[in-house]
Amino acid sequence: MSLDVANPEIITNNLERFLLVLSVSLTVAALSRSWAIFRKIPYTLLLVIVGMGLAFVDVRLVNLSPQLILEIFLPPLLFEAAWNLSWRNLKSNWLLITLFAIFGVVISIVGIGFSLYQWAGLTLPIALLVGAALAATDPVSVIALFKELGASKKLTVLMEGESLFNDGVAVVAFILLVGIPLGMNSFSISEALGQFLTVVGIGAGVGCLIGFGVSFITQRFDLPFVEQSLTLVSAYGTYLITEELGGSGVISVVIVGIILGNWGSRIGMNPRTRLIVTEFWEFIAFFVNSMIFLLIGDQTQFASLGSHLPLIFIAVAAALATRFIGIFGLSALNNIIGNSTVTFQEQTILWWGGLRGSVSIALALSVPEIIAEKQEIIDIVFGMVLFTLLVQGLSIQVLMKGLKLIGDQPMRQEYSQLVARQIALQRVLKYLDNSDRFPDLDSEFYRYKKQLVEGELKSVKQKFHQLLNEYPQLQEVAREEFEETLLEIEADTYAELIRLGRLNENLAPVLIEVVREE
Repeated sequence: MSLDVANPEIITNNLERFLLVLSVSLTVAALSRSWAIFRKIPYTLLLVIVGMGLAFVDVRLVNLSPQLILEIFLPPLLFEAAWNLSWRNLKSNWLLITLFAIFGVVISIVGIGFSLYQWAGLTLPIALLVGAALAATDPVSVIALFKELGASKKLTVLMEGESLFNDGVAVVAFILLVGIPLGMNSFSISEALGQFLTVVGIGAGVGCLIGFGVSFITQRFDLPFVEQSLTLVSAYGTYLITEELGGSGVISVVIVGIILGNWGSRIGMNPRTRLIVTEFWEFIAFFVNSMIFLLIGDQTQFASLGSHLPLIFIAVAAALATRFIGIFGLSALNNIIGNSTVTFQEQTILWWGGLRGSVSIALALSVPEIIAEKQEIIDIVFGMVLFTLLVQGLSIQVLMKGLKLIGDQPMRQEYSQLVARQIALQRVLKYLDNSDRFPDLDSEFYRYKKQLVEGELKSVKQKFHQLLNEYPQLQEVAREEFEETLLEIEADTYAELIRLGRLNENLAPVLIEVVREE
């Protein structure tokens, strides 16, 4: 998909291919919400199926390359997920997420690697390389389903937090392992640990530096589109700079997203700007996901996959087994030494929801051509990705219902709508309180319209109280929204005083511990 500016024909051809991919992706996404038969399937999985259909009739839209995935698609997806990840929820589950992201990745690499070495006939360095590629999880479809079904915040944070950080760890592990089959270096635990800490440290350092730097910059002005553009530059710039310095671009982008989403947007953006930026990144994530999942299906090589089915079956079984050991074993350890516990039902969903996707494919495609087993690696990874998306992805909803983990999202949505209607109608009545604004209106007509608004407000309040009486647990939602509003008002005040020049630096919030006291 590279552009040659010296050749207008190449530019036109690439633009046509881009528009074709986008048109097919958006058509499938629209159909998934228009027809009842498709609404039960997450649109990302539907895109994979459509892509596989195109591949079956040998229609290839775009050549999917590791550069396209890692440098174009991955940074915005990581940033959007991190931007929306609550630091409060992340902090309360940090131990388990850390265990999953580090030790879970090691368990996956070793388990998958030795299984392929023992039963698939691959050499150990190649087998471990496959294990590293498959250690990265990509539960985009599952997270979207969680939000739609109203799964608990803890389950969503655990799934998303693990994915964000284990992607970075898996990529670093892959980079360390890829040199072994090339004969560039030998494996040493102490040397590998030192390299790992260096790569992660550079990523974390650059991420913190850019994240806090952009946060302080946005404090000085209130220009929504400039601030929105800064977040876009931060996502791509952080990744490219960190990779150039020899660090983990994945980890740096995740850290930047968490800092800007939880701190920078609070101190440097007013509520309207935060909403604009959040909606912008939701669009970007939808846009990128729509293309990447279609292209994953479109890149399927059925003949090549068929010739390596035994290898794929062994990889699938090993991946499921090692993830089972990692999730249930590390969760048990967390339940013993941690502050929070994870139920058996939640552990089951975390195990079965460990889908593989774009990161695994990018790593497989990035294997140097000099490695003779490159096609085998690609086929194993593609086969595993397709299995997790089509089998695990399509069955996760049924499993959640069976485990009674379907949440109260419809009820929460109705609650939010009634709250919004009350606020809107109260503002209308406040505007109507001053009849002098309408000197040319007939007084009877004016009173009649005002009574209609009052009647509608009364009706909404009755529905609201009825909903609260029927679902008392909504009181917790009300308390959470009340607390968040108080914290936002405090943060917005400090940011406004900094922009006016009456305050030189942002103050630490004093209400955060007060309003959240039990």
